Amino acid sequence: MQSPAIDSQLTVGYEKEAESHSHGHPDHRMFGLVLFLISESMIFFGLFSGYMIYYSTLPEWPMDGIELELLLPSINSIILISSSFVMHKGQSCIKNNDVKGLQLWFGITALMGVIFLGGQLYEYAHTGFGLTDNLFTSCFYVLTGFHGLHVTLGLFFILAVLWRSRGENHYSSNKHFGVEASELYWHFVDVIWIILFILVYLLPLQ
Repeated sequence: MQSPAIDSQLTVGYEKEAESHSHGHPDHRMFGLVLFLISESMIFFGLFSGYMIYYSTLPEWPMDGIELELLLPSINSIILISSSFVMHKGQSCIKNNDVKGLQLWFGITALMGVIFLGGQLYEYAHTGFGLTDNLFTSCFYVLTGFHGLHVTLGLFFILAVLWRSRGENHYSSNKHFGVEASELYWHFVDVIWIILFILVYLLPLQ
């Protein structure tokens, strides 16, 4: 029968061994996120490819004389693209252990994202056409709606960072994966929107 002292030494030994193993394993979280974004890019690539096939083969695009308003989507584009620069300032702050700065800039980014989604909903309410009116309208709602879903998911990521940043020393200059992951995802959303804006709003004007 082992004595309590021996049991205690064994427990400490196992804990140290487990800790050494956990520190010895490489961190693949960012690699996993990149793979996820690549898979999402392939989905958008498929949607954009289908859209371009319709655009290049059909005699009329958009159909039935539909004209999209450019002012509101252009303002929305400026807001969303600018939010990437605002968000980057937040990451720069946490690299200097400035949690308050992180919360400020990420909070502004979240607000800009909400404004973008609000503008998109306003546009939906005033387009004058529905999802099933014709092929162009179906493409319009599928592409912009699927992108809006990604913006919403990005907002949840940002809000999660803001919530976790309330904990003492949860994020610091050497521990901020959540901040970097949220920013990378948000940049992805912005790049997709730029392509979408060109294809859906500008290309039919040619």
